[in-house]
Amino acid sequence: MKRLVSGGLLALTLLGLAACSTQTVVTLQDGTQYITEDRPNTKTADGFYEFTDVAGRHVRVKAADVATIKAEE
Repeated sequence: MKRLVSGGLLALTLLGLAACSTQTVVTLQDGTQYITEDRPNTKTADGFYEFTDVAGRHVRVKAADVATIKAEE
C-alpha cells in the first residue's frame, strides 16, 4: 500500500513538472504582443516564426516583424 501511494505521488509530481512552462512574450515592430506558453520555434527556413498563443491560435509572423522575444516575468 505504501509503495502504491509513493508511486502515485511520484507520478503526479512528474506530471505537474511536465505541465510547467514559461510564458513568453513576442513583441512585433508595430507593438502587437503575443503571449505563448513556450518559447517560439526558431525562425523557419522561409523567414517566419511560428507559435501557438495562449488562446490556442497558431500564429506565423515574419522574422523581420519581430522586435523582441522575452520570457514573461
